[in-house]
Amino acid sequence: MFDYLEPDASGASNLPPSARSTSQIRPERVRHMLYGSLAAIDRTIKILHALGYSDPNDWSDPIPVPPTSGASSSTGTVWMAIATKTVLIE
Repeated sequence: MFDYLEPDASGASNLPPSARSTSQIRPERVRHMLYGSLAAIDRTIKILHALGYSDPNDWSDPIPVPPTSGASSSTGTVWMAIATKTVLIE
């Protein structure tokens, strides 16, 4: 269903050519949600920034996720951070 493309040496992605030359480009929002410990969320945000995907300021402040009935209290608090990006769709 999805084609995963490796970036070339310059770091730019090798996007496939458009199937239609008259296609209209439209913006669409994508929401990313990270769940985990504060350390894991912070590390993931830094990795996405190093890859040039998102700026750390694009992310919400982490908020605690309410425990579920099946969650063990020994696992610690689970946190969530959210970022919304706009991507262009052909």
